[in-house]
Amino acid sequence: MSERPGPVRHHGRSGTEWSRRHVLGLGGALGLATAGGLTISGAMAHRPASTGNQLRSAVPLPKPYTVPLPIPSVLEPVDTSGDTDRYEITQRQASSEILPGIRTGLWTYDGTFPGPTIESRRGRPITVAHRNELPVPTVVHLHGGRTPAASDGYPTDLVLPRGWPDPAAHHHQQPHTGAHAMPDARAVTSRTTREYTFPMDQRAAMLWYHDHRMDFTAPAIWRGLAGMHIVRDDTEDAPDLPRGERELPLMIADRSFDSDGTLMYPSLDPALRDRPGVRAPYEAGVLGDVILVNGAPWPIHEVDASRYRLRLLNASNARHYELRAVADDGRRLDLVQIGADQGLLVAPVTHTSLPIAPAERYDVTVDFAGLPVGSRVRLINRLGTGRTREVMAFRIARRGREDTRIPALLADDLPTWRRSEATTIRDFAFRAGQMQHGRGWVIGGRAFDPSRTDVRTRLGAVEVWRLVADVHHPIHLHLVGFRVLARGGRAPLPHDAGLKDTISLRPGESAEIITRFDGYRGRYLFHCHNAEHEDMGMMANLEIA
Repeated sequence: MSERPGPVRHHGRSGTEWSRRHVLGLGGALGLATAGGLTISGAMAHRPASTGNQLRSAVPLPKPYTVPLPIPSVLEPVDTSGDTDRYEITQRQASSEILPGIRTGLWTYDGTFPGPTIESRRGRPITVAHRNELPVPTVVHLHGGRTPAASDGYPTDLVLPRGWPDPAAHHHQQPHTGAHAMPDARAVTSRTTREYTFPMDQRAAMLWYHDHRMDFTAPAIWRGLAGMHIVRDDTEDAPDLPRGERELPLMIADRSFDSDGTLMYPSLDPALRDRPGVRAPYEAGVLGDVILVNGAPWPIHEVDASRYRLRLLNASNARHYELRAVADDGRRLDLVQIGADQGLLVAPVTHTSLPIAPAERYDVTVDFAGLPVGSRVRLINRLGTGRTREVMAFRIARRGREDTRIPALLADDLPTWRRSEATTIRDFAFRAGQMQHGRGWVIGGRAFDPSRTDVRTRLGAVEVWRLVADVHHPIHLHLVGFRVLARGGRAPLPHDAGLKDTISLRPGESAEIITRFDGYRGRYLFHCHNAEHEDMGMMANLEIA
């Protein structure tokens, strides 16, 4: 990277060298996308609603809007003395009644899916000690966290269960990504328990924590290793936003169920020990046919006839949603966006429908005032068909007293980076590709390798990244938030407002983002958050010096 002032184009293999030769080579490399029901020409011509194939449940499914919405419990710290709050979480197998009358085995944080919600305060550090009582190694990543590298959940920084062999002596005999023939020399493994430190030096926002083990992130999240984390601060406390029972954290995720109630997932190795990957028809992404909200299928929640705040998280592996709130009489309710991945917007943005890709979060309000008691509002997915078109419902149970408002100015602490400040411009192509051990998903033509540094930058550097995708790719940067500058050479879309850490690229779409690499030095990641894509090579290393 050049240290000269002013914009400097940085290409390397992810830039102009990629162009014609690699694009022409996509025909053979995209066999897996075709196997997933998607060709590149079809993807770009028709812009399909999703990337991947859907599993069909083999068990009778409940009717939508018959199961109450659960609200995950808030985890209590085990120690609040001093200047740090301390938490403990045990990762363990559990059985839960997700579908009425049927028990489903899960991998969980503290025995629940979703895991318990952590609520923290900006500027007050926390530590979370994770104890691994599962049969395989795990890694914990706080998605959206401004976290020192040692606690960011790098995919090879494993927490080993009791009896698991040392990774230095036991590594994949058939690496799926072709990324590493030897163990990661920089990995820091822990036996049974690892303590993660989170300084919480960041804006108030809803984050989430999930497993991030190399090659096995997708099936681990599918089995239940995900939970929400809400950061609060004085800026967010100031507006008269809905609080308490009128603030609902909503984790949306799709799953499929076998005839005995177990979770279906097309793993090549169901034990998740040695052979990563999924069967060929699902290499573009695994979609479920049951929509869960906070772990319940198509739930319903009783509300007052007043304004509510919905903290939305798409925790699906590959499914995209376009959410719309519709009353029984056909009336559309506005979704008023007040926040993005990394906290409050400067000003609210009103949507009639809101797209949300895997790992994205949106903070919206919905006003049920004026609706008759006993009526219902459905949150639907315009990208779904059949049952996957339904998400959840709200039943107006009683009249409400309105004591909230949405101010015209929500926050004034968002960064204002300008394109002229950028010292580097980088280009990255997210595409299907050929790798050492077969087909997969690559960034700039290369599959993930923990021993390779793909991007080097300096602490405090402002950079513009230009991203392009072949099919749907939700791109996530660790450590930093960013602003969307453009899509396809045009202005950002309305839902691109605010500070984000994940951007959804549609088939054939390009985007420009700008960020400042501040916070901490060390090794971080950027990757596609289609979990099957990231397991199959679509990650890259970012070194901040």
